[in-house]
Amino acid sequence: MTTPSTGMVVMTSTERVRFGERAAASIAAEAEMMDAQRVVLIASRSLATGTDEITQVEQALGARHAATYSGVEPHVPRTNVIEATGIAREAGADLIVSVGGGSVTDCAKIVPVMLKHDIDRPEDMEDYHITVDDAGAMVLPQFAPQEIRTICVPTTLSGGEFNPLSGSTDPVSKHKQGYQERMMAPVAVVLDPALTRHTPEWLWLSTGVRALDHAIETLQSFQSNDFCDGLAESALRLLIEGLPRVKANPEDLDARLKCQMGVWQSMLPIIAGVPMGASHAIGHVLGGLCDVPHGYTSCVMSPFVLEWNSKVNTERQARISAAFGQPERPASELADSFISGLGMPRSLSAVGVRSDQMQKVAEYTMDDIWGKTNPRTISEPEDVMEILRLAE
Repeated sequence: MTTPSTGMVVMTSTERVRFGERAAASIAAEAEMMDAQRVVLIASRSLATGTDEITQVEQALGARHAATYSGVEPHVPRTNVIEATGIAREAGADLIVSVGGGSVTDCAKIVPVMLKHDIDRPEDMEDYHITVDDAGAMVLPQFAPQEIRTICVPTTLSGGEFNPLSGSTDPVSKHKQGYQERMMAPVAVVLDPALTRHTPEWLWLSTGVRALDHAIETLQSFQSNDFCDGLAESALRLLIEGLPRVKANPEDLDARLKCQMGVWQSMLPIIAGVPMGASHAIGHVLGGLCDVPHGYTSCVMSPFVLEWNSKVNTERQARISAAFGQPERPASELADSFISGLGMPRSLSAVGVRSDQMQKVAEYTMDDIWGKTNPRTISEPEDVMEILRLAE
């Protein structure tokens, strides 16, 4: 008799996902349902200054709107989190709503924790971020859960809106650090494909590759399971269809929603407990240390990590190739071709990473939350350097 696998799927504290509706109406409906009286928006600067989308949200909220902060920079410097926390504290916020990309989302998810613990200095965030022990296991600091909830309205495809994990960069070390607590996952997510028409093409497509990378690293992992593999494969197929359609026709809202649904599915295995691998670990470091945009890190690293891992997980990678519709070809080649076809960068030099930065990238990767959970064992910085040399 065959012995079944064992495991556990972890759920988040997200209760609702609204999709296909306009953001302003959905946010107003959520605020009314939650009886929120002091709603603070954390919004994309480009949406706030270059469109009327944020104004529409503020008007839909009416007297419930308390304040708007639109100063979040890429990779969420701690200073931005503290600034947003100060505005929310002064406004007496009882609900935080993010409208924007991954950095805006991350900031909005961390703010309620800072409010709960009355943090008002960047250095005081030090006790709240995840660390990694010598064995590569995550060490989560223990702190009281937040009382104020968050609603996230994403405009990119990086997927952080579904995750209780957020990131913020220490401005001193330039290391992007993780923050996690179950209640940090938003109480609700709003997927408005029409809102995403304002997102620049490069940002939409590159973060779409980031979501593709979530699914790819799930299907590569030896720690996945049938439930998570099924979600990841479906996510791959939705993104493989949706991303080129949006590139061909930016007004294709059905294709945009397919991409958003693909992101949702790609995130569930991570939330369920499947660890990511070297592409994500290196990507975190490239973002914080080298200021590489979030999505570009996966555009560059994903195919090279597939190539490096193929010595140990060729059978796992076969399912990735099948999702691309060419089961006979290596997954690394198919990912490379797909990403290149979207017009995305495919080397470290193309995204501005210098050769003299690579050793530090390799060393920092060893301290990342997923630095030691790659299918092919990474035991020292030289292992990371092998991947980085492929990606030069």
